[in-house]
Amino acid sequence: MAISPRYNRILLKISGEALMGEREYGIDPKVLEQFADDVVESAAMGVQIGIVVGGGNIFRGVSGSTDGISRVQGDQMGMLATMINALALQNVLESAGIYSRLMSAIPMTQFAEPFIRRKAIRHLEKGRVVIFGCGTGNPFFTTDTAAALRAVEIEADAVFKGTRVDGIYDSDPEKNANALKLPSITYMDVLQKGLRVMDLTAITLCQENKLPIVVFNMNLQGNLQRVLTQDGVGSIVTA
Repeated sequence: MAISPRYNRILLKISGEALMGEREYGIDPKVLEQFADDVVESAAMGVQIGIVVGGGNIFRGVSGSTDGISRVQGDQMGMLATMINALALQNVLESAGIYSRLMSAIPMTQFAEPFIRRKAIRHLEKGRVVIFGCGTGNPFFTTDTAAALRAVEIEADAVFKGTRVDGIYDSDPEKNANALKLPSITYMDVLQKGLRVMDLTAITLCQENKLPIVVFNMNLQGNLQRVLTQDGVGSIVTA
């Protein structure tokens, strides 16, 4: 008997760095295919999925600003990097047999639809995966904030933050072997303890809109389906 997912509509946030795999930069095709397989399997369960992907595997505005590029233009370059990743993700999703739509916060009508909230929701209702590119379309806002904003706009049940670790810890588990996993935590505790779940603007936006944040290991094949259907997978941030 098939297990029903606990969420009807989610916004999946994938960092650009996650797409690198073992590479120093760019996109690892194997990682991209694994992510796409998980999205396809989850969509087959009836879950409506929106995706925001970062661009840090190609360019980061903050680090670029330390190399003589202004922060504003660096962030604009980062927005273009998210579109490169989004196009790659769309290609592999459709190769796997699922319909998708790419929407951009900045007009790029040759290869992406402009972001229109009602249209995005309609695509989701028709079973299409919707990929949101170019962040919020504004400098000084990260793709974490874009993910929280789009999640609120499309009335998602939760933000799913795909990372390299299996949840939220009281310290960096990749540096501290004794780090303690926190299966659940409040928005306020995340802010007070300075945990790097998402940036402060994103956490605050989720808190104000009572939008849960689910943090899980996206690099583990099938984990997206597990966190959609099982208790104890990953960590959750709520009120």
